[in-house]
This record gives sequence, C-alpha cells and structure tokens, in this order.
Amino acid sequence: MKFVYHILFFLLYLLSLLPMRLLYLLSDCLFFPLFHIVKYRRKVVEKQLDECFPEKSMQERRAIERQFYHFFCDYLVEVIKLFSISKKEMMRHMKFVGIEQVREELKDKKFCFLYLGHYCNWEYIASLSYWLPEIHCGQIYHRIYNQAFDELFLKLRGQFGGESILMKDTLRRILTLRNQEKKVMIGFIADQLPKWENMHHWTTFLNHDTSFFIGAERIAKQVDAALYYVDVERVKRGYYQVRFRLMTLHPKEFPDYELTDQYARLLEESICRQPAYWLWTHKRWKRTKEEWLKRQQEVV
Repeated sequence: MKFVYHILFFLLYLLSLLPMRLLYLLSDCLFFPLFHIVKYRRKVVEKQLDECFPEKSMQERRAIERQFYHFFCDYLVEVIKLFSISKKEMMRHMKFVGIEQVREELKDKKFCFLYLGHYCNWEYIASLSYWLPEIHCGQIYHRIYNQAFDELFLKLRGQFGGESILMKDTLRRILTLRNQEKKVMIGFIADQLPKWENMHHWTTFLNHDTSFFIGAERIAKQVDAALYYVDVERVKRGYYQVRFRLMTLHPKEFPDYELTDQYARLLEESICRQPAYWLWTHKRWKRTKEEWLKRQQEVV
C-alpha cells in the first residue's frame, strides 16, 4: 500500500505543477464524460435537488445540477493543486474575514469549535492555520476506505500545520489538549449522514426530516467551547471567502440540540444562497426518520 501511495503522490504532484488555468481546462474536459457518459450519481443528485427545491422549476433545478457538476470537477483539480501550492498562493485563494474579531472574542476561551459543511472547497479551510499561527488548529475526519487515498488526504491537510483527529478519538484528544499552552480551534464537518446508532435528534433541513451528528454540541458543552459557523462563499472560480458567524460563547446555556438546529439553519442558508456548491452526490437522506422510529420501537 505504501508503494501505491508513493506512486499516486508522485503523479498527482507532477499534475499539480500545472498552472491553474490548465488545471481548469482539465476540469472543463472532465465535465463532459462525468456528466454525459459516466453520469456519476446523476439520479441521486436529481432526486435530491427535486426534493429540496420543489418551489423551483424543473429548468432551474437542472441548471443547478449542471453547475454542481462543473463545480465538482473544479473541486477535484483544486484538490490536486494542493500537492504543490505555496502558502502565499493558498492565502490568496482562501481568505478568512474577521480574524481580529475572532481573536478578541476568544481572548477568555481555551477552546473554539467550528461548524462546517461539505460546501464550496472544504479542503481549503484547513489553511486557517496560516491565518491563526498562535492557535492549535485541527479538524475531525472520517478514515477513507482506501488506505493510500486516506494517507494522501492526511498529508494534504497536515501541510498547513493543523492536526487531523480521527472521529472515534475526538473527545479523548480534545481533553488532552486542555493541558497545552495554545488555544485550540477544531473544525467539525457535521453534515454527513450518521449511522443508525449515531442518530439521536432530528430537525428540518432542506425540506427533509434530517438527523445530524451532535458530537460538536455535546463536547462544546463539556469543555465550554465557543461555537462558530464557517460561512463560505465562492467569490469566483478558485477563490473563496470565509466569514465566522458566532453562534455562542456559552454553549451550556442552550437546551440540548438547539445549537445543532442552529447549525442546520445556517448551513441551509448558505446552500440556498449558492446551491450548486454543496456535495449533492452524497446520499444524505437514505436513512429516514420513519425507519428510525420503527427501529426505536423494535428496541423497546
């Protein structure tokens, strides 16, 4: 597996040396076979767009679908570029607005948790470490099934200076970080579909009953972490801007699941603003609330 990793890294590194204009040309060429020939998960994308935006016309939804696949191809080549991108270039393509205000708000806090989604280029957000070198930054991640690709993505995310924390080790690692001198900022991408055993709460999201991971909220209350929503906007091709929207500095004051609901509303707001930039190929609603309730009754 190490051999496969090194071969992949070498090939992707060479490809990443191409200027972005050529990589975007590659993206444009990739769109046609992905959309028209392979039709990668098009039925999933169409079904979810139809269910999420019934108020839009069929023509509008199909336009969003095409925009999504164009963006998805851009995302792929932008990730490839990460194999050789410089710090200066990275900070030009991903800007974080309001950093000084965040520093001021966190002056009396040890921990800060960031809610994110699979929205715009989420891999670029790991470059936050460049903007906050005095803070220990990290992100929670799911292990990729293919070991070679798992190692590649860990290397890409780690090059910015942040720490990748395996999901099952989240609480243990955060508790150990209490003892270090630096403040700690951890990103949680919490819009994935949880497994049945990780479903505890449902809320309305994009016209669906939807279950979200609640770990960020629970751990935030345990360590009294400030909570922010990372509001990402695609300014133009290859350029993104992040604004930090403060959810609370005092999570213990909120009833259970209220902060998770707030995150769902903020993410939905972002998606409705620029709907083509969410990861529509993910089967977000294949586990339903009805089936979950049925399983709960069977357990009882």
